[in-house]
Amino acid sequence: MNSSETSESSGSTRDVVIAAISLIALAASWYMNSTTGSTTWSILFLLSQATVISIIIWQACDPFADAAQWIGTTLRLPGSVRGATLDAVASSMPELFSGIFFVVLAISATDVGKDELAAATGEGYGATVATCAGSAVYNMILIPAICALVIARYRPDHPTIDVEDKVISRDGLWFVGCEVLLLFFLFQPAMEWWMGVALLGAYFVYLLVLYRDAKLYQKRYGFVKQQIVDGKTNDEIVDAGKTQNLKLSRDTIQKLRGQEPGETEDDEEPPESAGVLFGFFDVPLSFKTAWIVIGISTIVAAIACYWLVEVTHATATTLNVPIFFVAVILAAAASSVPDTFLSVGAAMRGDDDGAVSNAFGSNIFDLCVCLSIPLLVGSYLNGWQPILLTQDGEPMQGLNGLRILLCSLTIITLLIMWHNRQLTKKKAYILVGLYGVFVAYAIAGSLGYSF
Repeated sequence: MNSSETSESSGSTRDVVIAAISLIALAASWYMNSTTGSTTWSILFLLSQATVISIIIWQACDPFADAAQWIGTTLRLPGSVRGATLDAVASSMPELFSGIFFVVLAISATDVGKDELAAATGEGYGATVATCAGSAVYNMILIPAICALVIARYRPDHPTIDVEDKVISRDGLWFVGCEVLLLFFLFQPAMEWWMGVALLGAYFVYLLVLYRDAKLYQKRYGFVKQQIVDGKTNDEIVDAGKTQNLKLSRDTIQKLRGQEPGETEDDEEPPESAGVLFGFFDVPLSFKTAWIVIGISTIVAAIACYWLVEVTHATATTLNVPIFFVAVILAAAASSVPDTFLSVGAAMRGDDDGAVSNAFGSNIFDLCVCLSIPLLVGSYLNGWQPILLTQDGEPMQGLNGLRILLCSLTIITLLIMWHNRQLTKKKAYILVGLYGVFVAYAIAGSLGYSF
């Protein structure tokens, strides 16, 4: 057994131990809660359920991601396009299903009256906004910080996460643009169905940009490789590229020189199998089995998300706080587990760019798709009436603070990444502190001190 196989085996064993401890904690808290009935054990029982749910979601999304990667590479989809579509769906399924269930369950639990239905729809969609926005903050701040801390420990020869310009100039700025569009909608008196269509349209334009970039890379790659075959120097290739309106850097050319003939950044071997149950079982992949894996994983993730929504409601009821503040932390963190493992795995493989861009790509999917589909579902169930995010004519409690924090934390995080284009251990601690500010906002809001 080589070192990589040993590492994978030890990682799987560690993951199983974590899952076993979580199940034991769930059983113990359930027993103590059923025998004592105390609020403390009730909260611990709910938190234990959330932990187990996050593990189930993680294990459902892992084989989904393997199958999606197999389909994407087999169909020769550009890596950037596959990452923003199939990979984004794989890691963002929890936010999508949770948002739909928040809306549907809120409506199904209310009376048929018009006013009650409108209020329930607003409450359900408010929890959806809180979950997706909280997940966006988690992905944007905590995931890069976790990656940086992991790399600082396990890659001492190069203990930093290098952030390429395109991650900030393309994915980061697109996320800011989608965020500005969302904030504009959230500052309106109500959310309407066409706003969901507009968000989906923004995501479609993002896909077109990714597709254009992938095609441009392939054009640059073919040109540079031909110039290398002709024996041109790096400077000569740069000059020749100008005649073809191709902007080339010497670093890019040198990187391409090191690739094997016919190899590009988007050339990958599709995974032969999908790992199931912590990778202890492998399902050989073909077009038939890949879609079966995706179908089963989707069903398992949907069931887990339904459970997560119920736990979120129960936690809010037990603590006697608005569900908005529970969703913004508990549901958001539990649903972001797949994104965390996807990015950490990319960083451990040396794919620093992927580790950060995965988080931004997932955020764009969350804001554009995971918020728009529940909005369309809620609008349909509410007779296509506007969804009011208000209480007694005032903005929903916590919504103003969420708007401000989402915008300010995004700008601060991008500036931190832009500085020297690196994430260091020190910067990771700063990011963790920023997430602590976000958690403090949720706690203060739950205690009635929101703004």
